[in-house]
Amino acid sequence: MLEFLGLEGNANFYEKDLEQAIIDHLQKFLLELGRGFSFVARQQKITFDGRHFFIDLVFYNYILKCFVIIDLKLGDLTHQDLGQMQMYVNYYTREMMNEGDNPPIGIVLCADKSDQVVKYTLPEDNNQIFASKYKLYLPTEEEFKKELNLENYVKKDDEENKK
Repeated sequence: MLEFLGLEGNANFYEKDLEQAIIDHLQKFLLELGRGFSFVARQQKITFDGRHFFIDLVFYNYILKCFVIIDLKLGDLTHQDLGQMQMYVNYYTREMMNEGDNPPIGIVLCADKSDQVVKYTLPEDNNQIFASKYKLYLPTEEEFKKELNLENYVKKDDEENKK
């Protein structure tokens, strides 16, 4: 949940706005990620054959002993997004890992994702790249039921009370 960023759920904004809001609220974002995270870089530039790429956010988790690379996407997750993250993870594996480090983890945070796109883009033994939907606000009860495919769910207590 990224509600603490203060971005409107229906507002028009860009990835840079989302990134800036995270940086402005970095302490809260780190708490949302969990224990052991430290901030490494924002918009880290890497260059291959004269082509420049920018990694949105890089963290290091001292408990997991690995880099955690985060790419922010406003729209639906695509196979290109996962391929780009694979490139970033490969770069960090080959160029940035230190002795004793575990392989880096890549996370694509997107507004929406297809589990099928993830399934068929990443290898079956993937344990380094993950895609996750972010929410800018806590969903309503109805939205939450829809998200969990519980539209027709009736609480047991409600069912017994109707009898």
